[in-house]
Amino acid sequence: MKARAVDRRIQRTRQLLHGSLMALIQEKGFEALSVQDIIDQANVGRATFYAHFDSKEDLLASGIENLRASLKERQRQARSAGGSDERLFAFSRELFTHANEHRTIFRAMVGKRSGAVVQQLLQKMLVDLVREEVRGTWAEKENETPIEAVSQFIGGGLFGLLMWWGNGKMRMAVDDVDLMFRRLAIPSLKAAAR
Repeated sequence: MKARAVDRRIQRTRQLLHGSLMALIQEKGFEALSVQDIIDQANVGRATFYAHFDSKEDLLASGIENLRASLKERQRQARSAGGSDERLFAFSRELFTHANEHRTIFRAMVGKRSGAVVQQLLQKMLVDLVREEVRGTWAEKENETPIEAVSQFIGGGLFGLLMWWGNGKMRMAVDDVDLMFRRLAIPSLKAAAR
């Protein structure tokens, strides 16, 4: 019973630190903020921060990992549902929906003031998700095109589309941008599998 209380406290502290990070990214951009800014915003001690995270980059990576886990679960559910094209890259709609629901934070995170760290972590996450999808689709096939090349191509395209959409103030509807991605990605995947 005591372990649950500790788990809840840890969870609350991590949520508080993540929330503080997001608020500060909106205010200052990622590059300009410090661990001191985060702990001041969260009203926690330095030791508490370092008990959970090694750096502000580690805190950011943890948040992106939470998003990745959610998107991966969506993909797993789609894969178990059947074999149509609808299941391919099923995580993409959830990705665009998440970005749209958190548009102010998203634009602050990927904007000019946030710098390369945020964009590199986001792009890596997207390429990793695409790689899992490519591996799952090509399970037993021998292909001339390496899986990593296809993963980088489609994942990089998804990242570019997400940045383009985000920088355009997200005027295109989630369903429309997701459909655009799928119309580009699925034929690319199929062409590379030949």
